[in-house]
Amino acid sequence: MGMHDNDHCINCMRAVTGPEQKFCPGCGQPTPARRIDWGYVGHELEHGVLQMDRGLLYSLKLLMLQPGRLLRDYIEGRRGNQAKPLLLLTVTAAAVVLLSRFFLDGGVLKAVSMDPATAVDAGSAAAQRMARLVAASQAVAGWINANFATFTLLLLPIEAGVRWAVFRRYSRLNYPEWLVISTLLVSQVFVVWMALLALHRWLPQLLQWVALFAVAYCVFSLVQFFQGRPPWQTLWRALLAELLFMVIGQVLMAVAILALVVLG
Repeated sequence: MGMHDNDHCINCMRAVTGPEQKFCPGCGQPTPARRIDWGYVGHELEHGVLQMDRGLLYSLKLLMLQPGRLLRDYIEGRRGNQAKPLLLLTVTAAAVVLLSRFFLDGGVLKAVSMDPATAVDAGSAAAQRMARLVAASQAVAGWINANFATFTLLLLPIEAGVRWAVFRRYSRLNYPEWLVISTLLVSQVFVVWMALLALHRWLPQLLQWVALFAVAYCVFSLVQFFQGRPPWQTLWRALLAELLFMVIGQVLMAVAILALVVLG
């Protein structure tokens, strides 16, 4: 993929004078560009959140209009004008939290508000079990609302792992590369989420609409990313990865709720 070319900058193709030149004088791109591996991911975790990048708006624009190009440029090493993926994720997640509190008069997720006494006789064993289940659901939703960025980061390795497993025989991308791709795709979801928040009065099932647009945008992005491949081959793998991740997410939520019911 040309990431380790010592003679030219992969981002602007300007000639590199020698191994002592660590950055391109034309665009600031590191020379040579590193492949994304565990060392690269560790460096991004250390510096990505603390260092603001002037490429933020540029990356957001590409992420929504030409996502395949953005993903391909970042994976292949053309990162000189790009914002850090972790920065994009942090900024967009924070924006979703703030806008949700402003537009929805609450947090990102709505806690369960059902009154168990209306479904069964108050004081019965069934009512008590239902009350514990509702309380546990509210506690989980409340924790997610209060720790939305942390919750997103906790799920990100699972999301990347699912895509790596589904696409393992289809591409030569390693897990850290899928981790970066998934970080960018989650940032994309948050941008969609922000746009739909403005329409929340006409979208009573907001989270379902977000999920629908997120899946569609993810498939669109990966089909663009794997240009030159038959689109249908990318499409079914992308849909399968989204389905598996949704199932895993629901299972983890259910486990957390049941654990609170048992421990409570």
